[in-house]
Amino acid sequence: MNIEILVIGQLQTNCYLAWNDDSREAVIIDPADEGDFIIGKVRDKNLIPKFILVTHGHFDHVLAVLELKLAFNIPFLMNERDKFLLKRSQNSALYFSKISADPTPDPDRDLQEGQEIHFGKESLKVIETPGHTPGGISLYSEGILFSGDTLFADGIGRTDLSYSSDKDLQTSLHKIFKLPDNTIVYPGHGLATSIKREKSLHGFSLL
Repeated sequence: MNIEILVIGQLQTNCYLAWNDDSREAVIIDPADEGDFIIGKVRDKNLIPKFILVTHGHFDHVLAVLELKLAFNIPFLMNERDKFLLKRSQNSALYFSKISADPTPDPDRDLQEGQEIHFGKESLKVIETPGHTPGGISLYSEGILFSGDTLFADGIGRTDLSYSSDKDLQTSLHKIFKLPDNTIVYPGHGLATSIKREKSLHGFSLL
């Protein structure tokens, strides 16, 4: 699986392009903003986008969804427990980033535990990882985890929001720390890390 990281928006969100070399089929993960820039990257690489995948519903992960849907006529997939956050995305963008944003459409399909998304010879498996938000998910392929805002290099997702749950986040961390140690973690913000490194830092070294 080929991966390119696009750092986008005022909150420096990691948007990921992941694709299969043979077919050029791709997914776009967490299109934070700057839809024209993402579209240009997809076209420059001659990719065939199949899905827009979102790890959770916060505005800084979804602002380019509508533009990408219109450009490529592809479905938008996320866990529907975060739909309530999509309704707030325009107001949140204005409040936190002082920018006017397009409305975020409802997802075309609900992503739930164990489902697989296929593009070319590649696939990503859905792992439900609530805590930071009720509908948070991570996406796993052998050796690779897109963790959204559940796990970062040297950090974990915040749980001080009214709809967050520290208990759920800890359960989610236990779940993903059972993945192989050599799994590379691609988070929603910041640098990539590994399961082995974060498991040790967060006191899960015996799992």
